[in-house]
Amino acid sequence: MAPPVPLLAVRGSDGTSLLCGPPQCEQHAAFTRDSRLSRCVTFSRDGTLFGWCNGQSVSVVRSSEGSILSTFDLPKTALLEFSPLNTVLVTWQPYSKSQDSSQGEANLQLWELQSGQLIKALYQKKVDSWCPSWSDDEKISVRSVNNELHFYENNDFNSIANKLHMQKVSDFALSPGGQPSKVAVYVPGSKGAPSFVRLYQYPVLGGPTAALANKSFFKADRVTMQWNKKASAVLVTASTEVDKTGASYYGEQTLHYLAVNGETALVQLPKNGPIYDVAWSPNSAEFCVVYGFMPAKATIFNIKCDPVFDFGTGPRNAAYYSPQGHILVLAGFGNLRGQMEVWDVKKYKQVSKPQAPDATHFCWSPDGEHVITATCSPRLRVSNGYKIWHYTGSVLHKWDVAAGSELWEVRWQPFPDGIFPERAIKYQAAPSELGSTQAPPTQAYRPPALRHLPATPSAKLHEEEPPQNMRPGVSGEKSLSKAALKNQRKREAKKAAKQESKSEHEPPSDPAPVTNSQSEPTSGDPEMDKKIKNLKKKLKAIEELKEQQASGKVLQKNQLEKIQKEDQLLKELEELQIG
Repeated sequence: MAPPVPLLAVRGSDGTSLLCGPPQCEQHAAFTRDSRLSRCVTFSRDGTLFGWCNGQSVSVVRSSEGSILSTFDLPKTALLEFSPLNTVLVTWQPYSKSQDSSQGEANLQLWELQSGQLIKALYQKKVDSWCPSWSDDEKISVRSVNNELHFYENNDFNSIANKLHMQKVSDFALSPGGQPSKVAVYVPGSKGAPSFVRLYQYPVLGGPTAALANKSFFKADRVTMQWNKKASAVLVTASTEVDKTGASYYGEQTLHYLAVNGETALVQLPKNGPIYDVAWSPNSAEFCVVYGFMPAKATIFNIKCDPVFDFGTGPRNAAYYSPQGHILVLAGFGNLRGQMEVWDVKKYKQVSKPQAPDATHFCWSPDGEHVITATCSPRLRVSNGYKIWHYTGSVLHKWDVAAGSELWEVRWQPFPDGIFPERAIKYQAAPSELGSTQAPPTQAYRPPALRHLPATPSAKLHEEEPPQNMRPGVSGEKSLSKAALKNQRKREAKKAAKQESKSEHEPPSDPAPVTNSQSEPTSGDPEMDKKIKNLKKKLKAIEELKEQQASGKVLQKNQLEKIQKEDQLLKELEELQIG
């Protein structure tokens, strides 16, 4: 049986429509486009339902048939969400005080989807964490109320089943999957006390030994917490608004790892600068981090927080795993040029390098074969539209909005895991009438006055680092933390200085590859003897570097340049000795 074709929801100034795609996108025959301006659209988690608010009412339809399931008279609704099993529809509208009541009307409403009955109306002034979080089986739901966590069971919102009593819980993340549910909570620091994140397993929420794991840290104004799919670990990106050293416009970020077995770690990032993005692989055993001052580095780490593969440096600020986890896209959107690097993460081999300038949105199709990039308002009010790509870099479908219109949002229909199996990765570009847009090679800026002259090699502003496998045994040595690397460099420098002083006190010995003669008499010219001695010393150092390279050690750029000068040094030595 062929897998289904995902739908694409498109919301803009021309209304809301459902399209059948990819690769081509045509109007979904069962859904009539709603031409009224839509405030929000959403799919249910399994993709079977689609809901939107058009400024007059909220409608919910069955995605495949287009038939209406429920309609709610809620013209001000700004956000919509379905519970995991499609039992509850949550609607939120901006909070406002009414003349009749000083408290205002309850702006967060939970509706029973089948009957259309109101289950509970609640107050939710802030848009942050506006929607309750459910476990996948809907046995538990959680919401944050006045720095407390309120737990409800079996969708009974009339009685709070449990509370997490902790001062000032400002954020939380409920684990994916069913029971037992776990929750990560963040408490910001105050008066010299550190911030901390703790993991709990429901319903054990009290007492000093209740926490599964605890990680405290300074320098955190806010955090982002991401569970992996298996709910075995959380990645916490801690951020400050301001970098007090003045080094970064983005403030400061650190990345922390917490596992439900109690293990915690600070993820060591070998390049200074902001953390732009962190993404878990769907296999839950690896994660990718994009970090460092531009050109940014991207590295895959395992759950021991050891680097597995380094993608080198490049113009990128985001990472996206395919739903099956077999492909990774590293991209540079926003203030970058929209370059995408598509990688096969099993072979660590680059598949393609397309470019989507001005893209403000990127998303994988559930089939793991196609991606969509879009330019949406209000982020960019010109050139609005979207493109559907094959991961090999081919543009399969392109749509631009009509003059005077805007595109606000595009969203793929989700599907449960296993509907779309992983397919073998192709490296040849998929056939397309629209072709592909491979990123052109970047060239250094040249002033107009110099453009008619031949180009001369110039020093680059940034050193470009190539990709490298970091697994122990592949490059011959295990990757080290920053402190360990620093200590190793100190030891090597000390050793080299010792050898140098030793060689100065010992009679000079000929390096093997220099000449065939066993010993040369002195020339009688002290200046020439000194030059010969220096050349031999350099050749000996090159020989040592070549041995290190042969053993698998990754050499620095200046060390590789020294090796390249060997022939030139040998020639100089030969000329001096003949002279």
